Amino acid sequence: MKKKGKSVTAKQERAGWMFLIPATVLIFIMSFYPIIQALLTSFKTGSSANMTWAKPIFYNYSRMFSDKLFMRSVGNTFLYLIIQVPIMLILAILLAQLLNNRDLKFRGLFRTCVFLPCATALVSYSLIFKSLFATQGLVNSALQALHLTSSNINFLGTAGTAKMVIILALIWRWTGYNMVFYLAGLQGIEYSVYEAAKIDGANGWKTFWHITVPLLRPTIIMTFIMSINGTLQLFDESVNLTAGGPANSTITMSHYIYNNSFGQGVANFGYASAMSFFVFILVAILAVINLKVGDTRD
Repeated sequence: MKKKGKSVTAKQERAGWMFLIPATVLIFIMSFYPIIQALLTSFKTGSSANMTWAKPIFYNYSRMFSDKLFMRSVGNTFLYLIIQVPIMLILAILLAQLLNNRDLKFRGLFRTCVFLPCATALVSYSLIFKSLFATQGLVNSALQALHLTSSNINFLGTAGTAKMVIILALIWRWTGYNMVFYLAGLQGIEYSVYEAAKIDGANGWKTFWHITVPLLRPTIIMTFIMSINGTLQLFDESVNLTAGGPANSTITMSHYIYNNSFGQGVANFGYASAMSFFVFILVAILAVINLKVGDTRD
């Protein structure tokens, strides 16, 4: 019986490795090998066909901090991050709390409506917002019809309003996506907890702040990290809404990396790879900070 048990265990282990090895090889070839190659490329200069090791070896990394356009793209990206992410997550958790109410009718319909923007393709929704905020677009027409403005506003042609449009577009699309995570977290909280709080005299705000938020802390940390990761890699909105303009005032880091790789006809892969690893380091640092701040264990 022992020999038979060992043979069955050995067969199960072999079967497990047979399933695991192909996936591991594919992940290495499709993910880790390109990452390693990109890291090596970040220490090289020259065109794609004639790349040589940079002299000094960290030339591409030191070049970033003297590149005014790249530093502008960093500033723009962090502006979107600081304004958009908190607003979006607060709206998401409030909507989740509202749509988790058992007494609310048509909850499924409302949840679908809030989540629907997330199902819209990135390029499609960017073009929709571009048409809405065009000089002759619906927003300008509505503002004039309400007598709030006397002439058309060039939303996408002015730096401040163009950034505002990008932030609004991000909030519109991604709020429902994060709301789904909060809804899942709320449904994991026993309803008896809220009933006990109500019996003890806690009002809606105290219940939300002292029960809902602490119990949703892991979900909040997860959505915060994902939102930071996504915003630091923001690309579609900058490209499709404003094309980085006016005068590169709305360009993001990913957009600038793309321009150096493919967008401007100059295949500067070494410098683009260095900037990509800079973004990777930023994402890792912010993720670690969020995990440390959110970790309440002794």
